[in-house]
Amino acid sequence: MSNAISIADSLLLAPYGVNEQVIEATLGRMLQHQVDYADLYFQYTRSEGWSLEEGIVKAGSFSIDQGVGVRAVSGDKTAFAYSDDISAFALGEAADAVRAIGAVGGHGNAGAVALRRGSGLYPAIDPVGSLPAEAKVSILERIERLARAIDPRVIQVMAGLAAEYDVVYVARHDGVRAADVRPLVRISVTVIAEQDGRREMGSSGGGGRYDLTQFTDAVIEHHAQKAVQQALVNLEARPAPAGQMTVVLGSGWPGVLLHEAIGHGLEGDFNRKGTSAFSGMIGQRVAAAGVTVVDDGTLSARRGSLSIDDEGNATNRTMLIEDGILKGYMQDAMNSRLMGVAPTGNGRRESYAHIPMPRMTNTYMLGGDKAPEEIIASVKDGIYAANFGGGQVDITSGKFVFSASEAWRIENGKLTYPVKGATLIGNGPDVLGYVSMIGNDLALDEGVGVCGKEGQSVPVGVGQPTLRIDGGLTVGGTA
Repeated sequence: MSNAISIADSLLLAPYGVNEQVIEATLGRMLQHQVDYADLYFQYTRSEGWSLEEGIVKAGSFSIDQGVGVRAVSGDKTAFAYSDDISAFALGEAADAVRAIGAVGGHGNAGAVALRRGSGLYPAIDPVGSLPAEAKVSILERIERLARAIDPRVIQVMAGLAAEYDVVYVARHDGVRAADVRPLVRISVTVIAEQDGRREMGSSGGGGRYDLTQFTDAVIEHHAQKAVQQALVNLEARPAPAGQMTVVLGSGWPGVLLHEAIGHGLEGDFNRKGTSAFSGMIGQRVAAAGVTVVDDGTLSARRGSLSIDDEGNATNRTMLIEDGILKGYMQDAMNSRLMGVAPTGNGRRESYAHIPMPRMTNTYMLGGDKAPEEIIASVKDGIYAANFGGGQVDITSGKFVFSASEAWRIENGKLTYPVKGATLIGNGPDVLGYVSMIGNDLALDEGVGVCGKEGQSVPVGVGQPTLRIDGGLTVGGTA
């Protein structure tokens, strides 16, 4: 963290004449009216992206953004201003705009500075500069060659490479000062395969909080093969059946259904306001025995991990559901204070121009004791959803609709043929009660998740083991 503090100072504070005295003066101006909480969020972000289509690198992007968000909270009211000008004058103007929030509650300026130290989950490196431009282009070209070499039915390959260098500095009214340097990279590949006039798509991707050198030949080949395999499977797919039936969810990325169907419902703001299907249910059974769900921002190098959240609090491994019993919610500073509980390190924001709110990091279900083969063999008639595309959820009711990008028919305990057009329709809280078998193959996604909430997007991780669900799910199909 000391290195992060130094980097943040060199990029965000010192060049603009901002020091501890300026920060204290800015916070003091906001505190002239009593508030419960106030902070400054400085951010510098440099990002780069490359994309290939039809064998040619057709697009590239590079951007630098920096600024500061100034916030004061009183009760459940938030006053917020932001500026891309980091200077004592701009900070003062923003503070004056914010302090009109009014006098509710109390505050205490701690005066003494407490440096918040992170856990070293990822290196303080700049991934944008980790490879020369020629090497980045070479990665995309190798993806193209590999995908086309796997099968002659591949007629189109699209690949992308992205890197981001994000430096943040948080100064709070209680004296906490925290900084983080957040590398983030991602690789993606999408292929289109054609057979007898029919075209189908397959995709794969991954990444995390490291640099571009981690995209080795083995990683590149893995994603190319996975994308092609999905496209070829879908070429053979038959129309999906429709109706209520037993559903087996695959491990890893299918945890996105868990993320959407129940994860958002376990965020503190929805529960404080009483708008979540899980509101007021702490200590009650909300899932079948054996179902344990956590949100863990402390996993090394994972896409959704953070050494500190965007309010300067250390992230945690937060137990949400334990053996089917609801244990807690994900909290930011404001909602935890209003609900009388400790923050969990889930205060996140898209950028300095946005206010923080409770958000997920890496949310997943823990594994059980069943082999995935045993789970599939136990199903007489059903669907195996190996991968998912998009979905929608209603936080208040918990109802969701998800589309499967790869699914199979299960007949007499065997995967008999792939199906196309399968959608899963259900209610998140209800579905958890129908989990009857939990696999021993817990896996996290490969690092592609992006979560949207109230117009803000942040990187996240999802995961789960193979699950058998015996009710509560309707398969929408075309057969």
